[in-house]
Amino acid sequence: MTSRRPSNALAFTRRLLKWFRRQGRHLPWRDTRDPYRVIVSEFMLQQTQVSRVQDYYARFLNRYPTIQDLARARPAAVRESWDGLGYYRRAAHLHALARAVVRDHGGRIPADAEALRQLPGVGAYTAGAVGTFAFEQRVPAVDTNVARVLTRVFKPRLQPGTRGTRQLEGLARRVLPTRGRTAWAFSQALMDLGALICTARRPRCATCPVRPSCRTGRRR
Repeated sequence: MTSRRPSNALAFTRRLLKWFRRQGRHLPWRDTRDPYRVIVSEFMLQQTQVSRVQDYYARFLNRYPTIQDLARARPAAVRESWDGLGYYRRAAHLHALARAVVRDHGGRIPADAEALRQLPGVGAYTAGAVGTFAFEQRVPAVDTNVARVLTRVFKPRLQPGTRGTRQLEGLARRVLPTRGRTAWAFSQALMDLGALICTARRPRCATCPVRPSCRTGRRR
């Protein structure tokens, strides 16, 4: 796949950001750049609907307002705070992450992607999400929604398996705006578009704000 920026990338970005400014979801973790609060939201959002996470997010942070508070907590108490959210291994990983950050990083979540990847429960997506949403770095955060949007909009020729995943991450990096703050908005907007418009089963192409710049939508 070519390493150049797709020809429709600039028009797509402009339309996407314009729509996001007007229609983007107001979510509590978008009101902060605190890496701890961002990473709590990312762990909770794994395989869980946004509407379900919002109430748990506020309660969890009320109980553990800092990463030091979480690190000091007993595992049973953290498990209890997560009760009802499901996928409890996430709570154990988040607790282990807090202890590792306090022990090895002076209580500060690192901004470096490689350092983030060494923390418990942090993979490529979470490292990218923390990089862009907490530190406003120009790094891709490719989850299921983002992957679907990018694939439909740009129609890349992806190879199967992990090589295709790396190709898609490379595409995401090429289409990111150059300014960190704009890259933050762009990544959030991609997620909203995938969640609200460019859905998996029934994409709303007829009302999609980026349809004129989408290589799939223009054919529908």
